[in-house]
Amino acid sequence: MMKDLWQPPGLRVGKSSEEERHATWLELFYDLIFVVAIAQLAQKLYEDISLFSFFSFVVLFLPFWLSWLAATFYATRFDTDDLGHRLLTAVQMVAIAAMAVNIHHGLGETSAGFALWYAIARIALITEYLRAQKYIVSTRSLTTRFIVGFGITAAIWLVSSFVPSPLRFVLWFFGLVIDFATPLSAGRLDGEFAPHASHLPERFGLFTLILLGESISAVIHGITKQQWTTSSGIAAVLGISIAFSLWWIYFDNLGSSGIRAIHKSFCIKCYRIWFYAHLPLAIGIAATGAGVMHLVSCHPSLSLSSPTRWLVCCGTALSIISLGIINLMTISPRARKHCQTVRTASCIGSAVVILIIGVFGKELSPVWLIGLVATVCAFQITFDLNSQVVSKQM
Repeated sequence: MMKDLWQPPGLRVGKSSEEERHATWLELFYDLIFVVAIAQLAQKLYEDISLFSFFSFVVLFLPFWLSWLAATFYATRFDTDDLGHRLLTAVQMVAIAAMAVNIHHGLGETSAGFALWYAIARIALITEYLRAQKYIVSTRSLTTRFIVGFGITAAIWLVSSFVPSPLRFVLWFFGLVIDFATPLSAGRLDGEFAPHASHLPERFGLFTLILLGESISAVIHGITKQQWTTSSGIAAVLGISIAFSLWWIYFDNLGSSGIRAIHKSFCIKCYRIWFYAHLPLAIGIAATGAGVMHLVSCHPSLSLSSPTRWLVCCGTALSIISLGIINLMTISPRARKHCQTVRTASCIGSAVVILIIGVFGKELSPVWLIGLVATVCAFQITFDLNSQVVSKQM
C-alpha cells in the first residue's frame, strides 16, 4: 500500500502530453490559501490608501505571487498526486498562511517572521524539484537551474530573518531579483519542456478569478459602510461592472495558443512576457478593488479625495494595459497579427483616457468618476467584440 502512496514525479509535458488537462482538486485547494492571503493584503489598502501603503502592498504581494507562480510551474510539468507531493504542498500552504499572519506589519515588526516563512515555502518547493531531479533524468538541466536559483533565494530570505532593518530589506531586494530571474535562466529548456498548453492558462485564469472576486468583495464591503441611496447603489453597480469588464476582456482573450507556440519552438519571449504581464494585472485589479471600495463608501455628493481617485484610475489603467500586453502575446492562429496589435493599441488608448479622467476629475462626484471609468471599460469590450468579428472575416 505504501508503495502506491509514494510515487516518483512524472513528466507531464511534451509531445505525449497534448491532451486536455485541468487543475487538480489539490491545486484548487492550494488556491484557497491565496484567497485568504490576498484578502489580508487588500486590507492594507482598505485601511490606508497612501503611497507608502500601496508600496507596502506591492512589496508584500510579490512573494505571494512568486510562490504561486513557482508552484504552478512545477505542477504543470511534474505533478504526481502521491503522498510526497501532497505533504510538501501542505507545508507550502502552512507557510503561505503564516506569511499572511505576518502581513499587517510585514515591513515592520513582523518582517522577520514573514521572511522566515517565505524561505520555508521555498525550501518545500526545492524539495519537490529534488525529487523530480532524481527520477526524471531528461529534465535534470532544467530542475538543476530551479534548485540553484530557488536555493539561493531561500538562503537569502532565511538570512534576512536574522538581520536587522534596513539590511533585511536590502536582502529582500536581491532575493526577489533572483526569484524573477530564475525562470528566465531556463533558456531553450523552456521550449524543450514547455508548460502544458491547456493546464497553465487555466491556472492563471483561476488566480485572476481570485483577484476579481476580491474586487467584488471590496465593493460589497464599501457599500455596507454607506447608507443605501440611489447614488450609492449606482456606484456599487458600476464598481461591479468594472470587475465584470476586466473579466470579459481577460477571458475572451485567454487561450493556449501562446503556450502552444513554444511547443513549436518559436516566440519563447512572447510566452515569458505573457506570464510576467499577469503580475501588473494582479496589482492593478487589487488596486482597483480597493479604490472602488473607498469610492462607494464616500458620500455621493462630495468630490473624491485625490488618493481614492488615483487608486481607481491608475489601478484600472494598469489592468487594461496589462490585458493589452497579454492579448498581444497570445498569438492566435485564427487571428491576424495586426488585429492583435490594434486591440492592444486600443487597450493603451483606453488606459490613457482613464488616466486623463484621473487628472481632470478633481471635482467629480463618486458616481460620475466611476461612471466614466466604467464607460471606458465598456467601450473596450465593444471594441474587442468588433475586432473579433473583423478577424474572423479576414
